[in-house]
Amino acid sequence: MDILRVFNNNLVLARDEDGSEVILTGRGLGFQARPGDLADPERIVRVFRPDDGRDPDHLAGLLAGIPPEHVQLVGDALTEVGLQAVAGRPALVVAMADHVSFALARAEAGQAVEYPLLAEVTNLYADEHAQALRLLEAINTRVVTPLPPTEAVGLALHLVNAGFATGDLAFSYTMTGLIQQFLDVVAGAHGVALEAGGVSVGRFVTHLRYLFVRVHQRRQLDDAKHSAVGDAIRATYPEAVDTADRLARLVEVRLQASLTPDEVAYLALHVARVVQDAQQPA
Repeated sequence: MDILRVFNNNLVLARDEDGSEVILTGRGLGFQARPGDLADPERIVRVFRPDDGRDPDHLAGLLAGIPPEHVQLVGDALTEVGLQAVAGRPALVVAMADHVSFALARAEAGQAVEYPLLAEVTNLYADEHAQALRLLEAINTRVVTPLPPTEAVGLALHLVNAGFATGDLAFSYTMTGLIQQFLDVVAGAHGVALEAGGVSVGRFVTHLRYLFVRVHQRRQLDDAKHSAVGDAIRATYPEAVDTADRLARLVEVRLQASLTPDEVAYLALHVARVVQDAQQPA
């Protein structure tokens, strides 16, 4: 593969046989190398093929700032716990390795971070949090100074991101807080208790996660063919529509985005369903 740019002694940007730009890592791979040279195949440890339309040059720049052993650590730990799909996505590995690298520095300095979303993450993203705990254990078996259990929260949010092909962890923090606020509003408006971890609440949370990603990506449901369905939902579930309107105003305040009428209608449908389930006798 032809080297396009040398970032440091261990990381280069190259062009592979099919013309795609790839990021190559390996000890000494970039030492005294110049653009136009052929990459030494025996020194290549890992090949990153940027996905999700990420700029290879930008991603390589981020990767160059992370100790290569931390990138390897995260990749190995993800593979050990069965998250090969995540390990195969360069942008997510880079984001997670960057997180772990800073966490290791804090741990070695005796500093601890309290994540304010611990309760929300464990309740709303139970599967990702369970995966994060296994991942944390796999990481800790490979380092001298283990990371504290609270770091599972940060790892879980990265895994939530992995489900939506976005590397924006700040958005996941905002989304998590807003989902919990939505649950509180629905429970208060309809006088029901929404059981965290239950199937019904889990289904509602899944809908909200996709809703917020559509908002974030500016791809809300807003097609004329949905409108008739939306009108039927509004006529059938007026109380749920009132609640959905309140939730839409929260979205406007927190995300500076207005939900389309179709999104509000579908949100009302999910509100009605989760409320009906909560009202069923145990």
